[in-house]
Amino acid sequence: MSLQVSVVMLGVQDVDRAKKFYVEGMGGELEQDHPGFARLSLGDGSALALYHWAAVANDAGVPADGSGFRGFSLHCITDTREEVDAVIQAAEASGATVLKPAEAAAWGGYSGTFSDPDGYLWKVATDA
Repeated sequence: MSLQVSVVMLGVQDVDRAKKFYVEGMGGELEQDHPGFARLSLGDGSALALYHWAAVANDAGVPADGSGFRGFSLHCITDTREEVDAVIQAAEASGATVLKPAEAAAWGGYSGTFSDPDGYLWKVATDA
């Protein structure tokens, strides 16, 4: 058996808002749509699940009260700098907050960071 990520689940405050952001704004394809839950195909064999924040915490057996940095970020790796800019622009137009505009990175690539409407961090980068 090998460890692999098949689905990333995000606990969100408003499933409909998150669904709109990730489908209409970021191009995800809606696979499942139920009250309080949505699952999107990301087009690369992986999926993104959106579930109410408190329900995710309850399911995991942890308290729902927590804020700030969640200890991880999601990354979108592109082929070009233009694609980095396009992804960040699409995210911002859909309700994201640009935290770090795309710029040349110390490691030689090009990257920027935004947060989705629920505060999840996304880094968009290329090594080109």
